[in-house]
Amino acid sequence: MPMPKAAVFTMKLEADLRAEFMAAAEASHRPASQVMRELMREFIRREQGRQEHGDFLQRKVAAARLSVHAGNGRSDAAVEADFAARRAGIADQA
Repeated sequence: MPMPKAAVFTMKLEADLRAEFMAAAEASHRPASQVMRELMREFIRREQGRQEHGDFLQRKVAAARLSVHAGNGRSDAAVEADFAARRAGIADQA
């Protein structure tokens, strides 16, 4: 269902870009305004996803820092020793 027009969006762009865009919209049998709305919605979804991912990473980093400060972390040397043992075990099986 089409949304009622509530605002007009005006933008400046190069004449060649406008001509190519209008031709592509016409070739897809869709009005340029519909294509622009789709592009805007996709841009908004993508940016919201990036923001959500950034927020998720910040929460993970904060939780990891709290864990390290609480003494729940492992040293780099301990982790490296564990993985060296795993690599050796895999090499022995080959």
